[in-house]
Amino acid sequence: MIALRRETHRPRHGTRSGGRPLYAVGDVHGCYDLLRALLAEINRDAAERYPNVTPMLVMCGDYVDRGPDSAKVLTALTWLLRSGAVDVTLLEGNHEAMLRMFIDQPAAHARWLSFGGAATLQSYGVNVPDGNPDEATATMLRDRLLDAMPASHSRLLDCLEPMVITGDYAFVHAGVQPGVPLAAQRREDLLWIRGEFLDHLDPSAAVIVHGHTWKDDRATVLPHRIGIDTGAYETGVLTALRIEDETVEVIQAVDESRGQ
Repeated sequence: MIALRRETHRPRHGTRSGGRPLYAVGDVHGCYDLLRALLAEINRDAAERYPNVTPMLVMCGDYVDRGPDSAKVLTALTWLLRSGAVDVTLLEGNHEAMLRMFIDQPAAHARWLSFGGAATLQSYGVNVPDGNPDEATATMLRDRLLDAMPASHSRLLDCLEPMVITGDYAFVHAGVQPGVPLAAQRREDLLWIRGEFLDHLDPSAAVIVHGHTWKDDRATVLPHRIGIDTGAYETGVLTALRIEDETVEVIQAVDESRGQ
């Protein structure tokens, strides 16, 4: 059974959300049931709070790998883009980047399989043999993946954004390089950075909303950054934000069978 929990925080003084109903969702990692429950709650919440207004939704990347249902997650995101129910922006995560590199050069990027990629292939019905694949095996697995993957999923992976900015908030997957203007950030940092960003007390003029790094099933809400990766594939908790000028509300879908 999936339950919902909420927690309200106050953003730093003077922070503006851009004047629109604004939601963001952290790293999904193939946890389709949690995503479905969280999107349903966002839809209900937005309809109640902002009737007749199309809300903005930012998905912060890492839709695939590790969890059991990556293919279903990409199908859900494809439907979301087509539906028009929300104005959705899909950010690229490092796991989407690794998947795309595997598709382009399977032998050179076969290590992706051990970073959760095997679960993604299995979600498309492609069985992955044990052990490190040789070049021929990696290419065979890539070809079977492409045979099984809908064209809409491939197009989605090719159209992911590195960053979106609205009001005083910037949304990225991993973080930003401190001291570098947002417009000059490197894609590699936006997808992969950790320590330099996480340890900095004020890395950007904007409040950075990000995923990529988690320590437990609670969001990290600080004056300069908000981390919404809560390790859904391990904790059974998928996290979203509702952002307004006055408040930041954490909304979580919780798989109670995990013992939360």
